[in-house]
Amino acid sequence: MHALTPQQARAAYASAADVLDIAPQATERVESFSVKARDGFDIPVRLYAPTGVKLPVLVYFHGGGFTIGSIATHDALCRRLGHLAGCAVLSVDYRLAPEHKFPVAQDDAWDAVQWVAREGTSVGLDPTRIAVGGDSAGGTLSAVCAILARDTGLTLSLQLLFYPGTAGHQNTPSHQRFAKGFVLEEPHITYFFEQYIRSAADRDDWRFAPLDGLRADGHVADLSGVAPAWLGLAECDPLVDEGVAYADRLRMAGVSVDLEIYKGMVHEFIKMGRALPEAAKAHADAARALRQAFGH
Repeated sequence: MHALTPQQARAAYASAADVLDIAPQATERVESFSVKARDGFDIPVRLYAPTGVKLPVLVYFHGGGFTIGSIATHDALCRRLGHLAGCAVLSVDYRLAPEHKFPVAQDDAWDAVQWVAREGTSVGLDPTRIAVGGDSAGGTLSAVCAILARDTGLTLSLQLLFYPGTAGHQNTPSHQRFAKGFVLEEPHITYFFEQYIRSAADRDDWRFAPLDGLRADGHVADLSGVAPAWLGLAECDPLVDEGVAYADRLRMAGVSVDLEIYKGMVHEFIKMGRALPEAAKAHADAARALRQAFGH
């Protein structure tokens, strides 16, 4: 993939996205519309919901290294999570790199969360029961949104993080151990990051690296008071060490953390449900965390 242009990479990922994924779950209500970003851009979103009003909602950000992926590539996953958790899911098509560099994806993600808090009742959502979630780069976006929510006084029910990227540099043992042959390879990570960041300095920004990136005052992000976290990590994933380290940092800050490490699994495994029974277990575990967080 790293030998392709970003546009070719998107097409390749989209064409293969459902090969190993579960069949799409029938969903009572599916609506596509857009929400306004801070710069006036219309961010496409897709709402999956059961019937009813005042529904708890998971705002979901797809993975893909900030460069590939879309609402369409994560359709089956969002349908499944909403079905199992008995909640609405709002899937967000944030803008991608390299056309849109850091921090555009993060800004779009946070603008979508704020829209739900402000106007979610217009589409039957309960603004007092919002969770954020995502896989890989989407997990990064979710973790940062949880910090921003704390900073602005917005109470989130949960941050649901599937193998999130949290570090600005690939220097943990798992990055070396699983650099080749485990789906997400080192050249892919470098490729994605080079599409997204404006300069090397962005790697050390907390909005790119919530684990070890710095805020304007030169300190790492304070994690106290952020939403409870559920983390689902893959054992054979370059990102597993930084996922564990982020869980540890959250715990040290007094945040309730539920950490699951799926043995023998690789990055992207939650979208391989036709081949890997562990994907179904991860879906069920995540849904259970959502149900508990939403109080039903």
